[in-house]
Amino acid sequence: MPSSRTGRPPVQQRAVRRPAAPRAPRENPVRRLHTRARRAWDRPLTAYYLILGGSLLITVLGLVMVYSASQITALQMSLPGSYFFRKQLLAAVIGGALLYAASRMPVKLHRALAYPILAGAVFLMALVQVPGIGMAVNGNQNWISLGGSFQIQPSEFGKLALVLWGADLMARKQDKKLLNQWKHMLVPLVPVAFLLLGLIMLGGDMGTAIILTAILFGLLWLAGAPTRLFVGVLSVASLIGVILIKTSPNRMARLACIGATEPRSGGADCWQAVHGIYALASGGIFGSGLGASVEKWGQLPEAHTDFIFAVTGEELGLAGTLSVLALFAALGYAGIRVAGRTEDPFVRFAAGGVTTWITAQSVINIGAVLGLLPIAGVPLPLFSYGGSALLPTMFAIGLLIAFARDEPGARAALAMRQPRFGRKRGAGGSAGPRRWNTMRRRVSAARSSGER
Repeated sequence: MPSSRTGRPPVQQRAVRRPAAPRAPRENPVRRLHTRARRAWDRPLTAYYLILGGSLLITVLGLVMVYSASQITALQMSLPGSYFFRKQLLAAVIGGALLYAASRMPVKLHRALAYPILAGAVFLMALVQVPGIGMAVNGNQNWISLGGSFQIQPSEFGKLALVLWGADLMARKQDKKLLNQWKHMLVPLVPVAFLLLGLIMLGGDMGTAIILTAILFGLLWLAGAPTRLFVGVLSVASLIGVILIKTSPNRMARLACIGATEPRSGGADCWQAVHGIYALASGGIFGSGLGASVEKWGQLPEAHTDFIFAVTGEELGLAGTLSVLALFAALGYAGIRVAGRTEDPFVRFAAGGVTTWITAQSVINIGAVLGLLPIAGVPLPLFSYGGSALLPTMFAIGLLIAFARDEPGARAALAMRQPRFGRKRGAGGSAGPRRWNTMRRRVSAARSSGER
C-alpha cells in the first residue's frame, strides 16, 4: 500500500451525501374529500342537478309509498288496490308536464302569469264557500268537486299565487327603490296575504294557513324587513293564531297530543299521533320491507296522505326516512343557492318563496309525524297522496329549475354540451371531428363556465 510522505497510510475521503429531498406531506383523506365535495358544490350546474334529480327521486319514491300505503284503504272502500296509486300517477304525469313547461318559460312569462294565477286562486277559494259547490273533507270546507272521484283544493294553488305575485310585487318595488319605506313593504303584500288567509280559515284549514304565513314572512325577510316591522307582523299573526286555536276544541286537542305516548292523553284522542310513533319505532334500521307495514291495516289514519312518512319509516326503516330527509335538505340547499346567486330581484324573491314553502311544509308534516309538532293536516310535498298539492308544487319546482338554468355559469355550461349523435357532417359528407372528447374542448369549457 503506498504511503504518504509522513509514513502514514492515506486517508480515504468519504463521498459527501446530499440531503434527501423533503417528501411532500401526505394530504389528509378527510381534507381531500372535503376539497372534492367543495369543488363539486361550486360547479355551476350543481343547483340544477340537485333540484331536478332530488324532486324526481322524491316524486318516484312517493309514488311507490303511495301504492304501498293506500292498498288497504282502497280495499276497505271496496275499490281496486291500485286506485289511489293510479290517480296519483295521473297527477304526477300532468305535474311533470307543468314542471317541464315552467322550466322552459322565460322569467318575463312567469311574471306575466302572476296576476292571472292570483285572480284564479282567489276566485276558486271564494267559490269553495258557495253552498252546493264547495264540499267538506275531514271537517274542512276547502274542496270543489270536479265530478266523479276528482276534487280540487284551491288553497294549494293559493301558495303558488302568493309566491309569484308577491315576488313580482317586491321586485317592482325594489327596482323603484321603495322597499326602504315600511308602508311600501307591507302594502299591498300583507293585505292580499291576509285575504288569502281569511278565505282559507273560512274553511277551517289551519295547516295551509300556516304555510301561507311562512311564505309571507319569507318574502318579507328577503325584502330586508327591519326587525321591528318583522316582529310586529309576527306578533299580529301569532295573536290571531292563538285566538283561532283557543276557540277550537279540535285544535286544542291536537296541541295536547304533542309528545303523547298513549292513545288517550289528558282526555284528548291521540290515536293517530301515537300510532305514527309506533310505525316509526317498529321499522328499525332497514324496516320491515316494502309493503309489509302493519299500521296501515286500519290502525293508522291517513296512512297514504298526511302520515305517509310514518309508513315509510316502518317499511324502509331509518335508512329510508334519512334518505327522504336528505333529499329534502338537498332541495332546500339548492333553492337557497339559486336565490343567493342571482342578480334578478324577481328570481331571488320567487326562489326564496318556493324554498320557504317546500321547507316549511316538510318540517310541519315530518314534525307532526315525529310527535314534535301538532298535527296540522298538511301533506309532505311531492311525496304524499293528493293531486291538488302535487300539481302546484311541481310547477314551483319547474320555476326553480328555470332559475337554476338561467344562472350565467349554468347557461355557459349547458351551451357547451353538445349531443353525441345526430351531429352535422362536414363538407363531402364526412363526419366532423369529435371535439367533445378532446382536451382542448374540456379546457375551453372549464374556462368559459367555471366548471372544474
